Amino acid sequence: MELMEMFFLSLYNLSNAMAPYILFGLVFAGLLHEIVPDSIVKDHLGKNSFYSVIKATLFGIPLPVCSCGVVPLAAGMKKSGASNGATLSFLISTPITGVDSILATYGMFGWVFTLYRVLTSLFISIVAGVLSNIYPEKREEEVFQESSTCCSGDSCCSATQKKIFSVKKVFIYAFETLLKDIASPLLFGLVLGALIATLIPQNLSDILLEYSWLSYVIAIIVAVPMYVCATASLPIAAGLILAGVSPGAAFVFLSAGPATNTVTIGVVKKMLGTRTLYIYLGSIILGSILFGLGLDYILADVSAKNLVHMEEEASLLSIASSALLWGFVLYYSAKGVLNPYLTKESV
Repeated sequence: MELMEMFFLSLYNLSNAMAPYILFGLVFAGLLHEIVPDSIVKDHLGKNSFYSVIKATLFGIPLPVCSCGVVPLAAGMKKSGASNGATLSFLISTPITGVDSILATYGMFGWVFTLYRVLTSLFISIVAGVLSNIYPEKREEEVFQESSTCCSGDSCCSATQKKIFSVKKVFIYAFETLLKDIASPLLFGLVLGALIATLIPQNLSDILLEYSWLSYVIAIIVAVPMYVCATASLPIAAGLILAGVSPGAAFVFLSAGPATNTVTIGVVKKMLGTRTLYIYLGSIILGSILFGLGLDYILADVSAKNLVHMEEEASLLSIASSALLWGFVLYYSAKGVLNPYLTKESV
């Protein structure tokens, strides 16, 4: 009974800490989606140059693209003539960050951690893109068909067209398209983060803290094949830190988790080739570990648990935001589970 109370308290605190920033980030993402033309991404990334990699990375960091949407968008870029390096850097930088994730990271961990996350993702993406251009495939790359990987929301894969700004479309994209895509991963992340904070024994956390290399290895093994979006990875990382794992090891999960998963690994191999796949995985894994070690060095004098910003007395705004977020998350998650059965009945 005591463990159950601790679990729900951890879940409550995590939700209150993140919800206002996630909701604000979703609205901001909706604004960007309406303001930024679809064609701007594809039109600037065709040259096989260092500058195209820089542009692709800068485009990807704030871009409001759902986790599944980055694959068809990158495929469209490649099909339109974008270089391997630009395509790869975009594939890495976009899932790691986003306006909703950046704001949620700030709400959970503060501005130092947030800035570090953004800058390191930029560096990893640029290195991977440059290496991909320096060491191109020996064969002609097989272009991944954009139409085969579209996610459920049409806006992820929409054709280039002139946009007319609409406040209604801002909220439709924010709370229907984007939130629907991250609802299940976010639910999973919140629950898992609370479970980690509640169930990891103190003696195990002491071992992981003493032998930090072990926690780094575990983080990489779990993060690389796992599908988790940037925002949903935050409560898991917070749970790891609250359980006693070093901030650097939690950062490894935050960096490698959203950037890789089994689906994207297969897409990179098919679209960009085997050599580029090795560059993709190597850059993310080595970069995440090195920057994780760097973060532990920077925060050597800071208590890890004090890094997670969770107030004991939540504000009314935080509680209201949390209730609203949970309403959407539970609705979309339940709809996703029941949808196959409802489809069968309608047929």
